[in-house]
Amino acid sequence: MTQTGVLPSSLIVIPCLNEAAHIGALVHELRPAAERLGARIIVADGGSTDGTRAIVEEIAVKDPRIILLHNEKRLQSAAINLAVASYGEGAEYLIRIDAHGGYPPDYCDRLIEEALATGADSVVVSMLTSGSGMVQKAVAAAQNSKLGTGGSKHRHLSVGEWVDHGHHALMRISAFKAVGGYDETFSHNEDAELDYRLRRAGYRIWMTGKTQMTYYPRSSLAGLYFQYLGYGRGRAKNVLKHRMIPKVRQMAPLLVVPIVVLAAFSFVHWLAVVPLLIWASVCLGYGVWTAISQRNPDSALAGISAMVMHFGWSVGFWLQLLGPRSQRRVA
Repeated sequence: MTQTGVLPSSLIVIPCLNEAAHIGALVHELRPAAERLGARIIVADGGSTDGTRAIVEEIAVKDPRIILLHNEKRLQSAAINLAVASYGEGAEYLIRIDAHGGYPPDYCDRLIEEALATGADSVVVSMLTSGSGMVQKAVAAAQNSKLGTGGSKHRHLSVGEWVDHGHHALMRISAFKAVGGYDETFSHNEDAELDYRLRRAGYRIWMTGKTQMTYYPRSSLAGLYFQYLGYGRGRAKNVLKHRMIPKVRQMAPLLVVPIVVLAAFSFVHWLAVVPLLIWASVCLGYGVWTAISQRNPDSALAGISAMVMHFGWSVGFWLQLLGPRSQRRVA
């Protein structure tokens, strides 16, 4: 709390599209926090056709703090920009909530406390992945591992530290506006791109150890592949826009497409397939080791999930990097 005992005003924003299975429970879970913090909850919907809008409208009738906002651009980046532009006046903090996630009851409270205690312009959180079905559990095991994510700090529990990037949770609206908000040309990786501009402008990002969120991953390998295809494209756009050099942990998956292409020439010499076999052996071996160590047969597919993630990310990056000039040009 501030010295006067009055909490700063906040805006809770949930970008969503076809989240009927989750949105009702999520909004109900956030309502007590919104009341405690004097915050409004903006559900920025990208044109759902599965009943999401009707669910939110029904809740909004009973609670004026809930507002349904139509996001005609459909992207999450555009949803948050629109919510801040429409309802951010007078609010000090933006709290971003993912519709496909789980949150502790005091999540928003802890974020505000950390922002006030540290003076951070952005408070980010660890994102732990959890699944329920066989494939989803395997994907979760891969995404919670260094093999799957390359050791990203926000993929593991933090004790509290200053970072360059993390899973977006809270941001000072004045800082958000000062750097221009999210770049709406990014369908993926918009958070890392914004963090780059925040740091360059002198704003500070704190990864809290006081709370975290749970992410529920794709439940099919096809969905996982297309998700990481988008992540790869987003990272390449970030590199092109800011003339950045990818980090070491991002360089490794870049090699996946080249080694797959190289393996196609194994008819010329058998050594061409060796890098592919090494990569596959490491990933599959990891899955087996995880299943044995955790005594969970479902985790055996974690290696395959990791391979799908690596391959999708690599394909997306190279497609964006080597695509037509019109596709590679960024603002």
